[in-house]
Amino acid sequence: MIRGFKLRHFIVACGYDNWSYTMKLDDIKYFDYGKIENKKFWRRLGTKPDFNNKKVLDFGCGHGSLALEIAALGAKKVIGIDLNIDLISFAKGNLDQNFPVLKDKVEFEVIDLLKTDKFKDIDYIVTKDTFEHTLNLDKILEKFHQILKKDGKAFVGFGPLYNFYNGDHGRTEAYLPWFHIIIPEKILINRLNKKYKKNFFKIEDLGLSKYSFKDYIRIFEKSKFKVTYFKTNFSDHPLAFLFDLLRKVKIFEEYCTYNIYSILKK
Repeated sequence: MIRGFKLRHFIVACGYDNWSYTMKLDDIKYFDYGKIENKKFWRRLGTKPDFNNKKVLDFGCGHGSLALEIAALGAKKVIGIDLNIDLISFAKGNLDQNFPVLKDKVEFEVIDLLKTDKFKDIDYIVTKDTFEHTLNLDKILEKFHQILKKDGKAFVGFGPLYNFYNGDHGRTEAYLPWFHIIIPEKILINRLNKKYKKNFFKIEDLGLSKYSFKDYIRIFEKSKFKVTYFKTNFSDHPLAFLFDLLRKVKIFEEYCTYNIYSILKK
């Protein structure tokens, strides 16, 4: 499953199982799919900045496809960071084996941005499909603002949002649309703990932030950034227009808004 990261994949990626992690076919597929998603990312933001000679941070870089693309576009330095050790291991291995010409320009590191002061004078920050997993987002945006140069920008795109029909990314295994917000959280967590013999305590332990659409609006507006671009519900699916129609009804807006694309300027 490429778009929805199944719970079992999540458990393995986080090291909960003792399965060895190598450059497996699934990871290569995710990386290749990421290259396709990169095109959508820039199209939905309405622009692709000039990366020539720029210093760029890729926040939540995953398998590293966006970081490598930016480096190939002429960036001076690209640092991809993620909390997932195994994804960074793949990104590093892939860089060494398949993109040696970019090794002097790209770094991949396991770093908690809120626990480091090593970054400064960043021209651009990019973050793709990460904010739906990011806790303490208000503090993350404070950190973004701190490490960016004057007039620096953050290019943000993510989804599905938690309150959308598949906003749990399949991790609660609720299966039916919106059932992850209909079924009490305690029941979902207890079922997962029993099935996988784990000790999850809350939805956030599954790697989901649970932020609502209104939460994101509030956090962005209260940040120190100037929000120069903010749009929602980009999709190539032929039935997406139904959600666009429904979200115009106020009571459905929260549950029919599925992604956000935004540009934040310091």
